[in-house]
Amino acid sequence: PRTENGGGGAGGGGGGGFNSAGLSDVKLYVGNLSYDTTEDSLRSVFETHGEVSDCFLPTDRDSGRPRGFAFVTMQAADAEKALVVDGTEVDGRAVRVNESRPKTDRGGGGYGGGGGRGRGGGGGG
Repeated sequence: PRTENGGGGAGGGGGGGFNSAGLSDVKLYVGNLSYDTTEDSLRSVFETHGEVSDCFLPTDRDSGRPRGFAFVTMQAADAEKALVVDGTEVDGRAVRVNESRPKTDRGGGGYGGGGGRGRGGGGGG
């Protein structure tokens, strides 16, 4: 059926391995959002770059207010184009946009590699 036609994303010029899994749809993480940003307003920002298949603004369980970030799902080629939204102002805040990574290893977050520090000095015997 489908031949390996991954040429579309490769033309990005060292985009840091965008969509390395080769998925047809890519979920983007949008951070530093204003609490005033709505799903509709965010969707309209991204729809200038292509069709948005899903837009999700998590809300705080207690207050019901948005938590200041969102996930926007788009076709891979459109999502890559939409990365230009990174750093632009949405509702008065410079938003961060990057490819969402699956939250597999819930353990140490940024400290994942920190445990290896002590190993280097042990080989001097």
